[in-house]
Amino acid sequence: MIKMHTVHDLNQQLSQLVAEACSYPARSLMRRQKLSEIVRVVMKSGKLWKENTPYYNDALQQTWLYFCRNPEQYNPERCSVITWLDNCLKWRLQDFRTWEAKNQAKNVSSSTLEIEEITNTIENLPANPEIPPILEETYQWATTDPDGELASTHVKGRPEVTCQILILRRLPPETPWKNIAQEFNLPPSTAPNFYKRECLPRLRNFALKQGYHEF
Repeated sequence: MIKMHTVHDLNQQLSQLVAEACSYPARSLMRRQKLSEIVRVVMKSGKLWKENTPYYNDALQQTWLYFCRNPEQYNPERCSVITWLDNCLKWRLQDFRTWEAKNQAKNVSSSTLEIEEITNTIENLPANPEIPPILEETYQWATTDPDGELASTHVKGRPEVTCQILILRRLPPETPWKNIAQEFNLPPSTAPNFYKRECLPRLRNFALKQGYHEF
C-alpha cells in the first residue's frame, strides 16, 4: 500500500510538471515533452481510475487528448492532478455508457463509430505516450475554416447548424448529441446523420492532407 507521504509527493510532482508544461508555447517541443512525462508518471503510478469495460481504453485516450490540449484547465487549488484526470476520465466513460445504452435500445451505432474513427488515430497511448498533434491541428482547421467550406455547409433549412459548429462540438471533450439536439431544437437523428454524411468525409480529407492516413 502506498504511504500517504508518497501520494503527496506524487501530487506535488505532477502539479509541478503541469505548471512547467504550461510555461512553454502550445506547440513547442518542450511542452510536448513535459506532457509526455506527465502521461508516463501517471500511468506508472497506477493511481488513475480503472474500469473493466470494453470502451475504457477509448475513454482513456480521449482523456489524454483533452488533457494535452487543455493543461491550463487544471486548477491546483481545487484538486490534485490525479483527481482532475479521474474526473475527466469518468466523464468520458459516462459518455460511452450513454452511447452504448442508446445503441442497444435503437440499434444505432453511428455515434460510437464516429468516436472510434477519431480515437483510432492513437494506438496504445500508455506504451507510446508521445502525443500526436492531430487534435490541435483539427481544432485550428475547424476554427479558422480557411476555405469557408465548413461554415457554408449546413443542415437543410438550418443555416446555423453548420459543419464547423458540429465538428467543434464533437471534438474532445464531446458535446452529447442529445445536448446538440436540444440546443438547436432538432430531431435526435438529424445532427448525427448530417455529421456522418457531411462532416466526417471532410474530417477524413483534412487528416489525409495533414499526412494522417487513418482517421
